[in-house]
Amino acid sequence: MNIGKVLKVLAVIVVLVLVAGFAARKTILLHALGVLTDIRHPRNPPQDIHWQTAPAVAKAEAGATRPPNVIVILADDLGFNDVSTYGAGMRDIGVPTPNIDSIARDGVRFDNGYSGNAVCSPSRAELLTGRYSSRFGFEYTPTPGNMAKVAPMMADKNKSHSIVIHEDRAKQIASFDELGLPPSELTIAELLKARGYHSIHLGKWHLGGTPQMRPQAQGFDESVYMESGLYLPVHDPRVENSKQDFDPIDKFLWPNMRFAVSYNAGHWFEPKRYLTDYLTDEAVNAIHANRDRPFFMYLAHWAVHTPLQAFKEDYDALPQILNHRRRVYAAMVLALDRSVGRVLKSLKDEGLDDNTIVIFTSDNGAPNYIGLPEANQPYRGWKLTYFEGGIHVPYVAKWPGHIPAGEVYSHAVSSLDILPTAVAAAGAKLPTDRVIDGVDLMPYLSDIKAEQPARPLFWRDGSYQVVMAGGWKLQTSERPNKTWLFHLDVDPTERKELSAQEPAKLAELKTLLAAHDAQMVAPSWPSFIEMPVAVDKTLDQPEAPGDEYVYWQN
Repeated sequence: MNIGKVLKVLAVIVVLVLVAGFAARKTILLHALGVLTDIRHPRNPPQDIHWQTAPAVAKAEAGATRPPNVIVILADDLGFNDVSTYGAGMRDIGVPTPNIDSIARDGVRFDNGYSGNAVCSPSRAELLTGRYSSRFGFEYTPTPGNMAKVAPMMADKNKSHSIVIHEDRAKQIASFDELGLPPSELTIAELLKARGYHSIHLGKWHLGGTPQMRPQAQGFDESVYMESGLYLPVHDPRVENSKQDFDPIDKFLWPNMRFAVSYNAGHWFEPKRYLTDYLTDEAVNAIHANRDRPFFMYLAHWAVHTPLQAFKEDYDALPQILNHRRRVYAAMVLALDRSVGRVLKSLKDEGLDDNTIVIFTSDNGAPNYIGLPEANQPYRGWKLTYFEGGIHVPYVAKWPGHIPAGEVYSHAVSSLDILPTAVAAAGAKLPTDRVIDGVDLMPYLSDIKAEQPARPLFWRDGSYQVVMAGGWKLQTSERPNKTWLFHLDVDPTERKELSAQEPAKLAELKTLLAAHDAQMVAPSWPSFIEMPVAVDKTLDQPEAPGDEYVYWQN
């Protein structure tokens, strides 16, 4: 073969390699995070956690009057209709939630309970601080700037509403771990320290990963920290997986998430079993270790967030559910409710039930990208929208002897209210150097004649902003350039848009919204993704003329 032919063959080989590399770029990018995780954080085998116990002085005072323990159990992406005390979604297919329901039976059911945001991280920041996260720049969910390279590859180019990427902004994003709750903010855990509380975090955090932002820098004495996002390894014989090919987020999670936790920022290790049950095991162990002193426990479950993975025994217990995706999801709800039941039983076994406040809620509503249209019924909208389906969440609480059993509370309450309520019940003090947006609910729960003063509630995601006041709710957005005005008192499911018919009310609420917005600060990092979310459809349903969309900014 002469030199000319050799060069031609080499040229062909180079072209083929480049073409193959270009064709594989999507796969490479989609798997890059998982590969880097494996290199940086090899997982150790399961390890025992030796929870800190109360010192001798605390044990000596255990029989004396002491402030109540506080347990906040937070579900992730749980739909309003998933809890049988509110809806019939799971109950009608044979998966009631008796343990979550029991909190309402023994305490209070908030029929108008709202999350602080329609997406996880800002919502969690508000719950732990009692403040609108936009007051301290926590506007968007922490997302790596490199997602700007991956997101367009995952978008469905056949749809008329597509993801908008701002690559110039993505270049301004700090590293993922640096995006989080500012250390200057005060959490429930920090405020309860003054009353001698021992604070415990278990599960999801998503409020920053640097040492200055992790739970132990935010007032928690101990933390079992969910380091990634699998409930079990994908090929574990104990798991049933449901992958949604229509969901770009799902396509990113499966290759990149790992099965890992850490204790007090130590080495990553694999939990002993299915994540929801493992976190519950450790919650029960921590309750036992702290039975002789007041404690605050923040049990932040990953359930029922994607990737959809069920414990196989739970999946096998639901043969009546024929649809695989729905069966996996229902099994995840089953495990979550079992967790609540085990925590409640532990309190009784330790003699702590009467002196413990238990609050259960969700960080936001169910998303449309799991493809289960009934999850938020009767409400419209999903996670990432401020329609009721995105923010009107299950919310129940009990404190025997202080909250009358079986109470139904109809006034709007927010996850913002958890901090001031817990701090007041503990006899601790709220800070005086900052605005606390939540209110102490106990005066209204302990005295049925007390009337909670009217107050507006606000939500903000960049230019997508909402105010709810006096039984009315206004949503405004720049993409699409639209307003939605609903009279929730007569139209709680947001079917009749009234901005044209009610100009005076529209102007009144716009004034309220503008005044609130003027108090907020600029986001600590920019948004670089705008994702369209169909208000009335799941992601797998075909679009049609007249579909309404909002754009989630992140």
